[in-house]
Amino acid sequence: MSRSLANDGLTAPRGFADNGSNPTTRSCRVPDSKIPYFSLPATGGHTFQLAAQAGKIVVIYFYPKDSTPGCTTEGQQFRDLHAEFSAAGAVILGISRDSLKSHENFKAKQAFPFELGADTDETVCNLFGVIKMKNMYGKQVRGIERSTFVIDNAGVLRREWRGVKVPGHVQEVLDFVKTL
Repeated sequence: MSRSLANDGLTAPRGFADNGSNPTTRSCRVPDSKIPYFSLPATGGHTFQLAAQAGKIVVIYFYPKDSTPGCTTEGQQFRDLHAEFSAAGAVILGISRDSLKSHENFKAKQAFPFELGADTDETVCNLFGVIKMKNMYGKQVRGIERSTFVIDNAGVLRREWRGVKVPGHVQEVLDFVKTL
């Protein structure tokens, strides 16, 4: 499936980079900036399109890998509070670099009521600047920094969390969403 970073005549706001040339660049770091439209393949045969979410609050959480302990716990917490996010007018999208097949298995096993986006070529990860060098077992590897972004119903970035520690995080995101 194709994905795009269409601006529909808009240029990326200050603080956004779309070149993907430096995996450690923080691309999306200016709260109160409009997020460029993007789309990517998602579970359930869907294509998630930010433009189609106009009028809704969008919570995007980036996580390193399907079916790993921290990512499973974070997803379960979003699942468990999903009804409250929905009542607050928010949709949730989890994004990692895993394949759609992996996402479908993860979603089914955990009974996630929201979609997971497959950013296998890191287009959206680079838009949000969540790819960074990580130290794993003494080796430097590129990976996703666990991060969450809240976009308001006008498509404006309102809050971001980077280097997320899972305990208590999802409740903090929900509390913020309820203020919008």
